[in-house]
Amino acid sequence: MESDPNNNCEFSNIVSLFSKRFSEPEPSSIPKKHRISSPSSLTSPSSSSHNRRMGTHADRPSPPSPILPPELIENILSRLPVGFLLQLRCVCKSWKSLISDPQFARLHLRMSATDPNFTHHNIVLCSLGSKRTVKSCPVATIRDGLPINAVKLAYPLKKSNRYDFIVGSCNGLLCFSIRPSHILVWNPTIRRCKKSPSLGYEKRAGSYIVYGFGYDQSIDNYKVVSIFCYDTDGRGHYKTEVMVYTLGADSWRRIQEFPLGIPYDEMGKFVSGTLNWVALEITHPHCSLAVISLDLRKESYVELSQPDYGEGMLTLTLGVLGDCLSILYSYGTRSDVWIMKDFGVKESWTKLFTCPALENPVLLCPKDRSISESSEILLQDRWLYWYNPKNSSFVRPEIQNTNGWIEAQIYVESLISPCF
Repeated sequence: MESDPNNNCEFSNIVSLFSKRFSEPEPSSIPKKHRISSPSSLTSPSSSSHNRRMGTHADRPSPPSPILPPELIENILSRLPVGFLLQLRCVCKSWKSLISDPQFARLHLRMSATDPNFTHHNIVLCSLGSKRTVKSCPVATIRDGLPINAVKLAYPLKKSNRYDFIVGSCNGLLCFSIRPSHILVWNPTIRRCKKSPSLGYEKRAGSYIVYGFGYDQSIDNYKVVSIFCYDTDGRGHYKTEVMVYTLGADSWRRIQEFPLGIPYDEMGKFVSGTLNWVALEITHPHCSLAVISLDLRKESYVELSQPDYGEGMLTLTLGVLGDCLSILYSYGTRSDVWIMKDFGVKESWTKLFTCPALENPVLLCPKDRSISESSEILLQDRWLYWYNPKNSSFVRPEIQNTNGWIEAQIYVESLISPCF
């Protein structure tokens, strides 16, 4: 049901507050047919009643009503939280059309993803008990060190499996692996989801599946990559089958096999249009670790050059810090944190710091946008920890309503729909 146009005036006060903060709007990326067609709805709420009160002085000229240009309105709306925007779709048809437009969703995503204070970023927390529970809390609150309650999310599947796990996050979409051989892509902010067709793999002794999830800019769509690893002879000689699912497609399709060794990361890390895994290459009696990158546009692989670590490597863990591929290189009781500032360029590998080794660490996000040797980093092990390299300390955020072993993933609130 459409709202009374006069109610638009109430929101004009909010618009006025935002307009004082932003001086020049960005050039509009929204088609003209979706722009605000009735700026007069944002005029002074007292103009008509003012004339009536004036009585015999109604013929006196009144001051001009303030009118905001459509580009500024779009700019203001693009900075608002998704939950508020979903309510504003009821203001009028033109606002509903604008907020529902995919180009506006991309504009809003760009503004949210680059917010320096992580205002629109959340962390999703999944318990790994007998019954799957999915909760969320704002990164900004954790970042500020304030106690917070994790809010339970409406997980879209009625029956959840304790072995389901998060594959990755991209542009507000969360990707889950669900048994027996499906993928669920879900935007928890707008509560839309898409379940993939079955992979159809036959169970084999010693087989396992790893995944990756990312965005292919060339087709403006999202892809899930599945790598089925299986023992061919029962003696550890593995082969792979790689399948790709594009959102909106009716089936998976096969691409070339994994080029080197076998991946042992469950989740490929999405950076700069690529998915990246650590691969184990076994050449008896020796083995080595490689970083393999899959270009989602070309659907081809390359091996990335690694930093010059030195001696004594035991484990290698990939992560993403900011927009950079990162490596947690562990040896003995210590771990080095590296980032690749220019993706694909070996010389851009930069060592940030050394920290005490954790059992199963995952790098989640920096505390500030500008990553440096003194940046605090959010890590996941059995729990969440902020690591401060200045004093080599770990601080556990105070998050209520969460118990037991968890897995975590950062996501940004967005209007992006998984339903293509």
